Amino acid sequence: MHQHRRRDRRPSARREPRSAGPPASPPGPDLAGADVVIVGYFSAKQKDFAVRMDAAAVGLTARGARVVGRAVQRRGVSDGGARKMTLPYSSRTLLSSGKAREVAALREKSGADAVIFLNTLTEHQRRVLTEAFGCPAVSLAEALAPATARARSSAPAPAPAPAPGDRAG
Repeated sequence: MHQHRRRDRRPSARREPRSAGPPASPPGPDLAGADVVIVGYFSAKQKDFAVRMDAAAVGLTARGARVVGRAVQRRGVSDGGARKMTLPYSSRTLLSSGKAREVAALREKSGADAVIFLNTLTEHQRRVLTEAFGCPAVSLAEALAPATARARSSAPAPAPAPAPGDRAG
């Protein structure tokens, strides 16, 4: 006989309520005099990863940071498989668990003030990695954003100017 399909009795996933607009990107860390670790996640198809890491180091040094360590996560080099090469190892950390522990140990040993990822990070990844590393974890784009743009994003909106016919009084 045919058995009726039963409702899945697993608890539903809890989701955070969505805000009205896109989440505001937090300002990047002040890099003047900061020690940083650079981390890159690359597919095996990307052969220029060393050049990209060097360019990031030059850009960060120009902003006043001192690069004290580097870590590279390659996907598809050994057992990743061609289908998965562009996917992150983990949606929470972007990296494999072993590489995340390696970066945390490198940050601890070097005393770095921030971990800079060449890849863009989601808000969730940023929170998880910041907690795991014990320091800010941000993407390179956020770290290299002009200081004026970071200040504008965290400053309150200016009050509207009075109309020409209005009198202050």
